[in-house]
Amino acid sequence: MKLNVLKINGSKGTAVSIDDTVFGIEPNKPVVRQAVLAELNNMRQGTHASKNRALVRGGGRKPFKQKGRGSARAGTTRSPIWRGGGTVFGPEPHAYSHKLPKKVGKLARKSVLSDKAANSQIVLVDDLQVSSHKTSEFVKILSDLGLEGKKVTILFSGEDRNLALASQNLHKVYLVEAKNASTYDLIDCEFILLDKAGLAILTEVLAG
Repeated sequence: MKLNVLKINGSKGTAVSIDDTVFGIEPNKPVVRQAVLAELNNMRQGTHASKNRALVRGGGRKPFKQKGRGSARAGTTRSPIWRGGGTVFGPEPHAYSHKLPKKVGKLARKSVLSDKAANSQIVLVDDLQVSSHKTSEFVKILSDLGLEGKKVTILFSGEDRNLALASQNLHKVYLVEAKNASTYDLIDCEFILLDKAGLAILTEVLAG
């Protein structure tokens, strides 16, 4: 399978061959769904909580004597049946983490990349190194590539301060290191933008 390479000014370069085992497989949608749900679950903090009768402040003294009052006995004002009392069976902090098998994670990412490649949603450039940290100049680069106003995930091969500064104010542009790109990173965009170095890293990670 071949993919056209663009220069950073939008002009066409030579086509390159890409690995069919990464970009040319039949997408497995159930696996993609499983991977995305696992990643979304792992993002949850799980810190939600409510106070039970042991945690609510006050209520240490018995509010009134046991007998002779004509009402139900009570041992504390923090009882769940009293106003201001504790919560019964309320939410407690717990982990939502879900570990996904490595093979399933790889298959999900390859499925998303194959679908994007089939629909011409992968933009490959020679080099993503930008000479300036100015956002306006980076917007012009996106415009030349036909990506202005689109939701774009940029897969970069190494740390580039200019690229990070130039794109940080663009709310539809997300920078992700190619070797750490997750299924959610790849699917949550209209286009994937990467350079040859990022392509090599992505292929090395997923082809094995």
